[in-house]
Order: sequence, then structure tokens, then C-alpha cells
Amino acid sequence: MSKKIQAVILGGTGYVGGELLRLISAHPLFELAAVVSESRSGELIAETFANLTHAVADQRYVSHDDWPESVHDGGQLALFSAAPHGASAALIAKALATAKEKQLTVHVVDSSADFRYLSQPDYEAVYGTEHGAPGLLPQFQSGVPEHVGEITAQHVGHPGCFATAILLAAVPLVTSGLTDSELFVTGVTGSTGSGRAPQPGTHHPERHGNMYAYKPLSHRHTPEIAGLTEAASGRKTKVNFVPHSGPFARGIHATVQAKARERVSEQMIRDVYEKAYAESAFVNVVNGTPKLKNVVASNYCQIGVATSNGTVVVMSVIDNLVKGAAGGAVQWMNRLWGLPETTGLTAAAPGWT
Repeated sequence: MSKKIQAVILGGTGYVGGELLRLISAHPLFELAAVVSESRSGELIAETFANLTHAVADQRYVSHDDWPESVHDGGQLALFSAAPHGASAALIAKALATAKEKQLTVHVVDSSADFRYLSQPDYEAVYGTEHGAPGLLPQFQSGVPEHVGEITAQHVGHPGCFATAILLAAVPLVTSGLTDSELFVTGVTGSTGSGRAPQPGTHHPERHGNMYAYKPLSHRHTPEIAGLTEAASGRKTKVNFVPHSGPFARGIHATVQAKARERVSEQMIRDVYEKAYAESAFVNVVNGTPKLKNVVASNYCQIGVATSNGTVVVMSVIDNLVKGAAGGAVQWMNRLWGLPETTGLTAAAPGWT
């Protein structure tokens, strides 16, 4: 591809927006055209993300009405949305209308929850608010890239960060039929998962040296995880999920347990995962237990397995902001444009964060 694809980020002031900026600025085939923020329009991006000073130079945020001026008519547009749940859909609808006027060929990847459900009632039941653009739902599909073969829609709603970590652990197991399809899941997330705005759950004195469960068996990602597992595996799945806040900034450690339906060995379970992810560049099956520091700040996932006395355990670690959000979004956008899905995403984890 000789000409770069123009990229626009909606909602570019939060942690996910910052990671999208970092990844796109280093992407060989995406060119950052505009970063949209109504509240910070006109401000230097580097004043919000000092770590990106050299990447964004003197580029400034633009308003929702002004971003089209930064995009060439008749070109190609990779539209990323890092806007909040409940707000993203309407912003995407407006942007797509503008793209049509400018005769742009466009693909969207939304990191909010607004397009993770094919059904408007399902979304509204979980999030308790009207969907912002229900007419667009048929144009989206959802799932992690590793579990979706043929892309059947023009746009993608990327699963949540918890959902990504858990789906990568759960789907091969449920698909194998070696266990019951009732899953017992524990997930521990870093404080960046709560977003940029300070709140009690991310306040350093409360989080440092501390760990606690929240919304046990009632987290809103649970129906998303169950639905996407069923869609990928073909088996009705019940998910019992207890999320935890961990004393670190980045990363998710997910543990999935299920009862074996027959006598199984650890090697049998390992074989399931090695076969499932044999062609997946970003998922590695490891000996022993996976560790967060081996994936944080990268788009990689590591998976470990164990079994004893009829119980199977699968452990999954990812970076919540990269594989669980911005990196997964770029991976999807690569696929939507027919690029190798690893493009711009192969940097290794730093290891000593």
C-alpha cells in the first residue's frame, strides 16, 4: 500500500485515547489526521500526554465539527472511537455521516461498549440507557480478532478489557467440550482500567498495597463475555465472574475454572490451546503460570493451564490498555483494511515496568 490511511481518534484525552495516539504515531501505514476532543479543542495534545511530546509535536485537539477539515476528500479513513460508553455511538453516527459527505471509504473500531451487542434491547438492559445509534448496529460485529474468521461487517465493536482477557482463556476450553460450559472466573485489573478521571477506586492511597473485589457476580461485562463465548464456541455458556481491583496501574490477570466432563491431563488442555492459537501472533501458551510483567505495555497475551481432580484452570494475562483496548483496536483496524494484523503492534513488553 503506497499511500497511508488517514486516522482520526474520537475521544482522545483518556488513557485509551493516549494509547491509540502512541500506537498510531508509530504505525507504518496509518497517518494521524486528527484527534477530537470538544473540551480541549485547540489545546496542544502534548499538554495532556507529555509522554507523547516527540510523537505529536505541535499537533492540537480539534472539535467534532472541525476534524473533517484535516481529512482529504475521497480518501481512506480509519476512525477510532475512545469515547465513553453511551456517548460513542452518537459521535460515530455523526462522523459516518460526515465521511459519506466527503466520499471517504471508512472503517470504524469502537472501544466503548456501544457496539458490543447486536441487539439494542440487550445493550440497553446492561447499560441502562438508550442506544445512541441503533440503526448502525447491523454494520458492526464484535469479538476478539483471534476468534473471528471472516469479517462480515464494515465496522467492529472491540470487547472490553476484562472480556478480552477472559475470552482468550475461555473460548478454546468451551469449544473443546472437555469441560462443562459453566465457568467460574476471577479477574484482577490495574487502576488504569477505571479511566483517567480520579475516583475512590483509583486514588493511590486506597489502591496501593491493597486488593479487593467489586461487583461480584454482577459486573456488566459478564453478559458480554457469556454472549461472545457462546458465539465463538457454539455452546451456551454461563459465566460466574468476580472482578478485583489490584495494586498496580496496568494489566489484567484472569483465571477461568471449569469442571472436566471426562478424565483430562494438563497436556490435553495445553494441546487445545496450542492448536487454537497456532496461527495467532499475539497469544502464547506458556509453561507454568503467566505473569503480567511479560505482557504489560504490549499487544501480547500469555496463557497457562493446570488441572487436578477434575478441575481445569486456565490463566490469561494482557495489558488492559493495549490488547484489551487500543492495541486490539489497531489489530482489528489492520484486518478491516486487509493489512497484516500485526502491523505496528509487534513491540515486545518492556518487562520491568
